[in-house]
Amino acid sequence: MFHQVIGDTAMILHFVFLALVTFGGFLTWKWPRLIWVHLPVAIYALGITVIGWDCPLTHIEEWARTNTGHDNMTEAGFIDHYLTGVIYPEEHLLTAQLLVASSITISWIGLLILHRRRRTLQET
Repeated sequence: MFHQVIGDTAMILHFVFLALVTFGGFLTWKWPRLIWVHLPVAIYALGITVIGWDCPLTHIEEWARTNTGHDNMTEAGFIDHYLTGVIYPEEHLLTAQLLVASSITISWIGLLILHRRRRTLQET
């Protein structure tokens, strides 16, 4: 039971992490200081994707799955196990990654525009 709870918690935190990476920049439009949370999360996600950094949540979930008798996730980890081939076809992994990168870029550009507008309004 303990291992199941740990594994499920790691899985949920993975989904929260992915949602924060993808949509957290838009939350900064309402709460600009959230950029200090989103920025390191986005950088770490970039490191996982481009450099191949390990995700500690993947290791925790693997450990829990092993101790509860479940099959291990694929070697590639959380994304391949839960999303690739389930949410989008395997051949569209790059497309999904580019959509996430576009979401981050658009949200940060929007934040910059909003920041400049707020500054202009304060100056007048």
